[in-house]
Amino acid sequence: MCWSAEADLVAGTGVAAVGVACVVRAGRARDLPLAALPLLLGVHQMVEAAVWASGGGTGPATLAWTVIALPLLALWVPAGVLCAVPRNARRGPAGALAVGAVTAAVLAYALATRPVRAEIRGHTVGYVVDLPHAPLLVAGYLVATVGSLLLSGDRGLRGLGLLTAVGALICWGLWRLESVSTWCAFAALCSVALLGWVNGRRVRPVARPF
Repeated sequence: MCWSAEADLVAGTGVAAVGVACVVRAGRARDLPLAALPLLLGVHQMVEAAVWASGGGTGPATLAWTVIALPLLALWVPAGVLCAVPRNARRGPAGALAVGAVTAAVLAYALATRPVRAEIRGHTVGYVVDLPHAPLLVAGYLVATVGSLLLSGDRGLRGLGLLTAVGALICWGLWRLESVSTWCAFAALCSVALLGWVNGRRVRPVARPF
């Protein structure tokens, strides 16, 4: 995220709390993967607090943050969307998941075979990863994460996808060298919108006749 380790820790704790609320309030088992996403994103921000505390570098916190941000989210988000949508709306999310699986595999291989370094740049963190075919990987990543939401056919998820897409553009425009970090922070803060989606999906109890 931006500013400091303390800001990441506070934001991460808040987002994780939203994630716990989402999981508790999820009315359908198939909604749980998406409902748990804020919990993962909250932990993600806490991991970045450890990156701040270590002064960046190539330590375990840097690698853990990058694994969550890149291959894991590229799989988690489209898989969660695919689980949540009805069968007749799964074609788009299934395609996004296929793109995400390929993208995640390449990203995971790159992280396993190439060094990853975090750099503290004023009030932001930049992550330096030597990715092959970077433009294609970025496109695949956005199709998997943002695209799966936009293709879900669900009004709430499409709104969340549009919000994260706008956030990605803003973060890239303002902080090009730190766009991955700032976009992930923005996506974490969007978890409040996901809580609204979960609340809207709750199964209302059926009234029993006296």
